[in-house]
Amino acid sequence: MKRFAILAAAAVIAVACGVASAADYKIGFVNTERLFREATPAKRAQQKLEKEFANRDAELGKIAKQVRDLQSTLDRDGATLPEADRRNKERDLANLTRDLQRSQREFREDLNLRRNEELASIQERANKVIQQIAEAEKFDLILQDPVVFASQRIDITEKVIKALADK
Repeated sequence: MKRFAILAAAAVIAVACGVASAADYKIGFVNTERLFREATPAKRAQQKLEKEFANRDAELGKIAKQVRDLQSTLDRDGATLPEADRRNKERDLANLTRDLQRSQREFREDLNLRRNEELASIQERANKVIQQIAEAEKFDLILQDPVVFASQRIDITEKVIKALADK
């Protein structure tokens, strides 16, 4: 029993020493989500993507309106239309709906691909800035998301955002 108490005391001292030496390290944290939301290059990339995909988005809106209009015409007049006309309109609606869904899927895929390209470029630039900050301010460790908890005291996201804005 006495041996257990000595071992327990030794373990407590070892942990206390470990905590004390951990305080000698300079640790930082970067909130990647905030970086992608607030950094100037991220905002520019978002505007670039919106401009790049605006025409396709508008075209999809026009096709969606055609689908809605054709559907409302069928709902309103379908019962009174001759059978052949009604079938033709239903076929046109099915074709238009299929084309719209395919176009929307392609649009989403292309947009996601371009967004990922832009985010990768921003991440690469941010990593360089983080490396510069780490070296200049003598950080031992800088973490990025996902982190369960990071104190505001070690959050250097604002420094990274400002450094990215300067470039």
